[in-house]
Amino acid sequence: MADIDDMKLDGMTDQPESWERKLVRELSVAALREQRRARRWGIFFKLLLAIYLALLLVLYLPADMELMGLKAGPHTALVDLDGIISSSSEANADSVISGLRDAFEDDNTKGIVLRINSPGGSAVQSAYIHDEIKRLRVKYEDIPLYAVVTDLCASGGYYVAAAADRIYVNKGSLVGSIGVLMASFGFVDALDKLGVERRLLTAGEHKALMDPFSPTEKEEVTHLEGLLEQIHQQFIAAVRDGRGDRLVEDDKIFSGLIWTGEESLNLGLADGLGSPGYVAREVIGEEEVVNFTRRPAYLERLADRFAVVIGRQITETLGGRGLQMGGP
Repeated sequence: MADIDDMKLDGMTDQPESWERKLVRELSVAALREQRRARRWGIFFKLLLAIYLALLLVLYLPADMELMGLKAGPHTALVDLDGIISSSSEANADSVISGLRDAFEDDNTKGIVLRINSPGGSAVQSAYIHDEIKRLRVKYEDIPLYAVVTDLCASGGYYVAAAADRIYVNKGSLVGSIGVLMASFGFVDALDKLGVERRLLTAGEHKALMDPFSPTEKEEVTHLEGLLEQIHQQFIAAVRDGRGDRLVEDDKIFSGLIWTGEESLNLGLADGLGSPGYVAREVIGEEEVVNFTRRPAYLERLADRFAVVIGRQITETLGGRGLQMGGP
């Protein structure tokens, strides 16, 4: 079939082409090119979706097969505690505890590695995980649980680790920060300089406790310091109970300071150097690792990630081929 560019309308090959015919021809060529472009992008997005689905299966299906009842042989169970510990993060108590319970309840689990990379977070969420680890260790006394620190195990992260049978670190890991903090800002002088009047009504003498636009009250600060001290003592008690005689008697340990993994060994905050693979192979004796970490549902993960990929691609496409506003 001849290209549109070579076609002549109405068979009039010897007459000059009018502007109307030229316009029709150019519009036809443009329409054909646009159809071809649309088909190419359609094929591209379909291929992208297929690749994405395949990657999801490869990355996530082996880990979650255990949770769906497809049993593996004897193995080391792995549960991740990654990121800030809070009720709204993936490192929330419900998810971590569910993964730990699944790992302990599996008949082929020979030992558990709790892989920690966390700066801490909620004292309550950390305490939930800590207490549940202690309960599960008593209930399943033949299954050891070892905490393995990667980059960071601080504050609430160490609160959790202290419940493990042993703690393994890397020499460059950061460990410790056994303390409690409360942070806020004060804008009292700024309001005065701006001529802004603060209007605050309360029922209860201390209901506006630590209001950032009001001066601090000594009585309130003393009360809050008492609360922090109580929580700090709970933290200290949990560490002492978990570490026992391995802990060196040094007040600096509970001062909120942080140490390298190598230094944490000398202080009794850790028991040895090792990666998750090393602990599975050399300590537990089962090199095969099955991940019991609870993750968001497949459809939720698929929707979130695919939306990001498609949105980015559409943005790039429009930026390169479509309308531009405010640019060259």
